[in-house]
Amino acid sequence: MKVLITDKINEAAGKVLDGVADVEYIPTLTEDELAEKIKGYDALMVRSQTKVTKKILDSADKLKIVGRAGVGVDNIDIESATQNGVIVVNSPDGNTNAAAEHTIAMMLAMSRNIPAACSSTKEGKWERSKFTGVEVFGKTLGIIGFGKIGHHVANVAIALGMNVVVSDPYTTKEAVEKIGAKYVTSLDEFWGQCDYITIHTPKTKETTALINRNTLNRMKKGVRIVNCARGGIIDEAALKEALESGQVQAAAIDVFETEPDITASPLYGCKGNITMTPHLGASTAEAQFNVAIDVAEQIREVLSGGSAKAAINIPALKSAVIEPVRDYMQLAENIGELVKQLSKGNLKNINITVNGNLSELNVAPLEVAVQKGIFSSFIEGVNFVNAPLIAKTRGINVVTSKSQKDCTFIGSISVTLTTDVEENTVTGALIAKNMPRIVRINDYNMSIEAEEHMLMVPHENKPSMVAKVAVVISEHNININRMQVAQKSNKSDNVSIMIITTDRDVDDATMKTINEINGVQNAQYIKLNA
Repeated sequence: MKVLITDKINEAAGKVLDGVADVEYIPTLTEDELAEKIKGYDALMVRSQTKVTKKILDSADKLKIVGRAGVGVDNIDIESATQNGVIVVNSPDGNTNAAAEHTIAMMLAMSRNIPAACSSTKEGKWERSKFTGVEVFGKTLGIIGFGKIGHHVANVAIALGMNVVVSDPYTTKEAVEKIGAKYVTSLDEFWGQCDYITIHTPKTKETTALINRNTLNRMKKGVRIVNCARGGIIDEAALKEALESGQVQAAAIDVFETEPDITASPLYGCKGNITMTPHLGASTAEAQFNVAIDVAEQIREVLSGGSAKAAINIPALKSAVIEPVRDYMQLAENIGELVKQLSKGNLKNINITVNGNLSELNVAPLEVAVQKGIFSSFIEGVNFVNAPLIAKTRGINVVTSKSQKDCTFIGSISVTLTTDVEENTVTGALIAKNMPRIVRINDYNMSIEAEEHMLMVPHENKPSMVAKVAVVISEHNININRMQVAQKSNKSDNVSIMIITTDRDVDDATMKTINEINGVQNAQYIKLNA
């Protein structure tokens, strides 16, 4: 395994990866340089300077994971990563304290004119009256985004005696009011009541230019604005106009659209009261150590065959979500493989039903595992990242439902696959702790462990059928590991099925001979990633 680390990342990351992969540190590369360099690497770790573009991701031939040592991932082409089956992870918690503290520091520095006063004093001047500031005590701070950083900022602001108003469609009124803040349901209600506004959201289609000429004009005259989140959330040209007109009294900006070229920003040379820093929100020794360790541990886990806890493009497989259903993951994948290989025709619909204890859990990871199993049966390079995307792009409908029927197992998962020719259903279950089994194939009840090499041999119920099949298998020097004969639930039907697991693959010649046995009905060889 090989890991490439670019940008300035704490060397502790390399120590975490010792024993798992060879680590190479290089300076930040251009797009063309990295597109050439990335070949042969299993993982890439970056900060904000390296832009991980479609060209780079398409050039990678072994890449499994890209780790961003920080919160934002806007420098990574998530869509291209997903299409290439590359996991993208970040460190959502590693710099929480640093970013929140920098926000508060910027707000106070702006309020007390500290940067300008510092420069003046260093020039030998004593201009106390010129730098009279304002207190934050009793003022209203509006927070857009109530994630971990926004939450921390709110707590500190309340401790400073500020009134806090929160706008975030992804949180609840109860969560906001619990800390003593006020929740507003819409930004229409939000803009006009804030003396200060601070932003703590990612840059998305919805948040790009969220603060613009229109919204700036709806704010209180003399509002003060802080942005330590992402460049582009504020329309910088509009902010410059508002600062110079006095609509905005002051701004404290740590992030810009044109990083690192600050001279290309409309805010460069702004005559208004603006405090600017070069993206220092996460720039503390502690934060840099924390994010480096966090992302390196996730890379190590993925390269070792595990799952990432902060995957951006496969949220269903975050550790907190996957852990409750971990015992079913391999079973779900094997059910998907099995039902697809049993089916003829073009795939149209996938219906997943869970029962037992699974009906009370978030089964999104199992849905992904089923799709991975199905698509792996006829498409190369399918993994947990791109399996749902394959279903979407091919127009395949995936429906998951939870059944409240009495379940004789701890938990069960059934997959019904519909093609333009037929429909097949396979059910798996946890029959005891650490004992996953295939328990039903269409109308046949059974209990057999999924293995790499399996034979499904439907046959007439008559003497010597098992013996005849076993003889053919042995004559082709194939060892039988396990065998089970299952009947249909409707026992009046004179057909049973042999489920045979073997120690190696069963070739076409062997299958041809088995299918020539009188009474055998369309025997199939199934290969699973068991």
